[in-house]
Amino acid sequence: MSACLRPSLLPAPPPAPTWRSSLLFGVSSFSRKLITRASSTTSTTTMSDAAARELKEGIAEFYDESSSLWEDIWGDHMHHGFYEPDSSVSVSDHRAAQVRMIEETLRFAGVSEDPTKRPKNVVDVGCGIGGSSRYLAKKFGAKCQGITLSPVQAQRANALAAARGLADKVSFQVGDALQQPFPDGQFDLVWSMESGEHMPDKSKFVSELARVTAPAGTIIIVTWCHRDLAPSEESLQPWEQELLKKICDAYYLPAWCSTADYVKLLQSLSLEDIKAEDWSQNVAPFWPAVIRSALTWKGFTSLLRTGKLSILCCGNLYVISYNYLDIFAKRLNITLWIS
Repeated sequence: MSACLRPSLLPAPPPAPTWRSSLLFGVSSFSRKLITRASSTTSTTTMSDAAARELKEGIAEFYDESSSLWEDIWGDHMHHGFYEPDSSVSVSDHRAAQVRMIEETLRFAGVSEDPTKRPKNVVDVGCGIGGSSRYLAKKFGAKCQGITLSPVQAQRANALAAARGLADKVSFQVGDALQQPFPDGQFDLVWSMESGEHMPDKSKFVSELARVTAPAGTIIIVTWCHRDLAPSEESLQPWEQELLKKICDAYYLPAWCSTADYVKLLQSLSLEDIKAEDWSQNVAPFWPAVIRSALTWKGFTSLLRTGKLSILCCGNLYVISYNYLDIFAKRLNITLWIS
């Protein structure tokens, strides 16, 4: 089993922004029993059962309310776009950039397009309105199943699949990533695009992904993390914690963890070669594009049709966009496992 992690960092305090890139890779034999018995905690702050239930309810409500806004303005894919560093960026390019994000992720993970090796059964964990599932089903001819906490998203994803002639290939249901409704070893590609940041228990999240992965299957996670702590640090700086709290409050996120936390977690599951790479610069242009798209008549009227949660979310976009290059960088982690 191999593991790779793709991060982008929260840089050093202003006024000197820094972007860091790291690369790690590894292979190990894998015991499924070890996964199912993995510790339910990481070095990050844990959450009570009651708080976790409240978080799940908040996430479902948030996406029930906001998904139509996202679809109206940004289309099928509810995740970052990928841009080449120093390339010119236009608002009209952001949908193509989201597709590039999928393709670059597949390329990084080494997912084969060979008909004899390409994935045949895919699960999309945190599927949104099903954009990745439909794309992967068409690209690989694979069967895809998606889970989301949002009933509205699941219903819309199924409707879009039917409208595009993919009902026989993809299906979606309400499901919890920490208790997936699938048997062991069902999928040869397990895909989680920017949903891991919502998980209050990162160890259980990763363990469930591994549990449903078939032998020789691949797991890909793209998620948000904060920067790694220096050896002399016990926690993030107060200004960093304050900034992340604003984002957590707006987007229903639990406590953040670092790439180092993920590495420790993967190592605890007997994974050896762990691979990491920084995509901060590649995704940073997406946030200004999001804001420019929202500041249109279509964006304004779509926002008014949604509720207070979406308005709060949009009101906090500046926290991410304005601070992105100076004091906040979104760390994207792609975790690849091949058992």
